[in-house]
Amino acid sequence: MNHDDLLEALKIAFCYMPKAIEVTRYEYGDRTDKVLEHINTVREVLLEGGIDPEEVYGDVNPELTPNSTY
Repeated sequence: MNHDDLLEALKIAFCYMPKAIEVTRYEYGDRTDKVLEHINTVREVLLEGGIDPEEVYGDVNPELTPNSTY
């Protein structure tokens, strides 16, 4: 597996991760800080790979993402 394959797999996994704003103590309890740390780690690796985490869902699922008009 090459670097691009690994980044693609990370992008797919990131699509299924909760958004940081969705991670609450009510839902995750004592694991909240760890889950937020994991999300941040994945975001950082994507950024280091030249991938904007905010654009990942659209890259992985273009058919489900509305086209931008600006």
